[in-house]
Amino acid sequence: MAKHAHTVNRGDLDDAQFLEDRLYDFNAAQTGRDDGRYFTFVIRDEMGQIIAGTSGWTWASACEVRTLWVDGAWRGQGLGERLLATVEAEANARGCQIVLLASYSFQAPAFYQRHGYNLVWQLADFPPGHQFNFLVKQLPAGSEGANEAARPA
Repeated sequence: MAKHAHTVNRGDLDDAQFLEDRLYDFNAAQTGRDDGRYFTFVIRDEMGQIIAGTSGWTWASACEVRTLWVDGAWRGQGLGERLLATVEAEANARGCQIVLLASYSFQAPAFYQRHGYNLVWQLADFPPGHQFNFLVKQLPAGSEGANEAARPA
């Protein structure tokens, strides 16, 4: 094979999705698991504006919460708890056994721990003066559909 000069260029969101898809294809081929699916749930105010939401994916009996956000004016009113319960119900419905997520110390690790998530890894002083936390919650066996009230409309 001839050696070629290749350049490294900046990509965009479409390129990032292309890479995610190629890695997913590789992982599916290696594991025999081709059940990956994204999820997004939002809560809107009476004007239709998003005031809270969450997104992530499920694959191979696991659920990863990549984003959970509540607008500052709406924090402390149970919206995060409702979203987390919705994610867990969706994960159960998809046959997941575990939920994974990351949270910086200035975000909400204590919130997740109050809801049964265990801190399994922490990177100290990242960013400086803070910590990066990785949390996991084992879902109850056989709980598929057990929390139908939390399922989205």
